Amino acid sequence: MSRWMSWRGHAWLGLAARLYLGFVFLMACFHKLLHPDVFALDVATYQFLPLWAINGFALVLPWVELLAGIMLVIGFRVRAASLLVALMMVSFVISLLWALHLDLDMSCGCFASQGATQDDPISWRTIVRDGVWLVQALYVLFFDREPLGVERLVNAVRKRRAAQA
Repeated sequence: MSRWMSWRGHAWLGLAARLYLGFVFLMACFHKLLHPDVFALDVATYQFLPLWAINGFALVLPWVELLAGIMLVIGFRVRAASLLVALMMVSFVISLLWALHLDLDMSCGCFASQGATQDDPISWRTIVRDGVWLVQALYVLFFDREPLGVERLVNAVRKRRAAQA
């Protein structure tokens, strides 16, 4: 097991997963940032959050998605970013299951607004898709111990300076 955990290929598989997830989250946040009112309506349609929490959630979540996406892409604080993504994915899957339980005919609101129900309808496929993204985030969290990117460069510089001192 320790041989598997220390395999050097995790950095490259982790990079691929990080770039993919990072760009997914970057693409997902843009319509929400540009149209927070429309996203708030999408959130309300799930009938999951109390009314008092919807606007705050619709204003904060896109910025969290943006931050996590950027961190994954550049490779900075990768474990924190992958934990954020994993937690978001769990909450998204729970929300989707709730909407399916209520038999709501709606768009997931992930990449477009409710007006695009035919483009991104919620279904079991949506849950599987989000589940795959959750597995990718968990892979990065648990196996990408020395991520390629800014964090690795910063650590290398620190090690060099410590060796010179």
